[in-house]
Amino acid sequence: MDWQNVLASRMGGMKASEIRELLKLLDRPDVISFAGGIPDPALFPADTFREAMARALCGPGAAKALQYSVSEGYRPLRDWICTQMAALRVPCDADNILITSGSQQALDYLGKLMLDPGDTALVGWPTYLGALGAFRAYEPRFDRLSPTGNRPAADIRAAAEEAGGAVKFAYLSVDFANPTGETLTLAQRNAMLDLAEELDIAIIEDAAYQVLRYDGEAIPPILALEIARKGSIEDCRTLYCGSFSKSLSPGLRVGWVCAAKPVIQRLVLMKQAADLHSPTLNQIATHLVAKEHFTDHVATLRRTYRARRDAMLGALARHMPDGVRWTRPEGGMFVWLTLPKGLDGADLLVRSLETEQVAFVPGGAFFADGSNANSLRLSFSCATEDLIDEGMKRLSRVIRAT
Repeated sequence: MDWQNVLASRMGGMKASEIRELLKLLDRPDVISFAGGIPDPALFPADTFREAMARALCGPGAAKALQYSVSEGYRPLRDWICTQMAALRVPCDADNILITSGSQQALDYLGKLMLDPGDTALVGWPTYLGALGAFRAYEPRFDRLSPTGNRPAADIRAAAEEAGGAVKFAYLSVDFANPTGETLTLAQRNAMLDLAEELDIAIIEDAAYQVLRYDGEAIPPILALEIARKGSIEDCRTLYCGSFSKSLSPGLRVGWVCAAKPVIQRLVLMKQAADLHSPTLNQIATHLVAKEHFTDHVATLRRTYRARRDAMLGALARHMPDGVRWTRPEGGMFVWLTLPKGLDGADLLVRSLETEQVAFVPGGAFFADGSNANSLRLSFSCATEDLIDEGMKRLSRVIRAT
């Protein structure tokens, strides 16, 4: 059968995730990899989860853990998330929370909820590659979102209308963004709110790395700032996407959306159509681990990743040639390198793997238009301090030889 004859037109814009493909490099023992933006598996609380799973499967509760459940998610877990959101100045209740299979599923749902073919999604330049992949399935047009000085709302709206659609949302990660590691200031967050209100669009706030702060003062999420303006989450346009993937376990696929109840109710309909609910056992175990160990475990992550971040920044300063610039993140897992003009990150990766066995993600993949090829993303989360120094030394040799 010629499957091309039955495929939807949207498949023309779909392609394999470059991040997923690069993760295969982690299986090569000869490669020093700074490619995968993933937590260090040595830090997973495996014993704690083993005990939690056993508790969930003991006695009468076992039937609940193995049975179908409500689409909104396990109520005790949603209640616990509400306490965490309250600490971020986001008062809400369980009906403002939908549990998803990781924040990636949340992004897919939100794209499906809001995008018609030809509509405009405002995204960072660069932005998270997984968000681009999730939104592309719904055939949008991407336009540049610049927190440091976006062009007037009227120009953004006019460009969208000329392309035959409407501006629907702005997507951004405000803390230690993937891929740049940068954090939006309070003024920039308020400016994003002002722009969204002028355009009358939604804001998708991706908070995957929010708990991984190593330096500086915490800044309220955009949703918290909007609640301070409006008085209630029910009057807000911001949708906050959280996740346990970077704090407890990516493999259990537990994330959430926090938003006004009318939006959550529509997302529940999508959940029911897609997979009914996220795995009940995973939610119960995550709740048990989170309520008893989350604070201490996150403190361990912060100490470990802070040391690796510092090791990478130090190694870059020691080894990189003139003309290479990089970000200095206050948290998260990433450092973003800008190479001298004329260098191509994708070409550099090929040479790096061939000659020095060092992997990273070429920066062009994170731009909706494939531009800015002279950039790359480095993740420091899964490398020891000695490997970070050796890897930066090798990478600098590749850059100098190019």
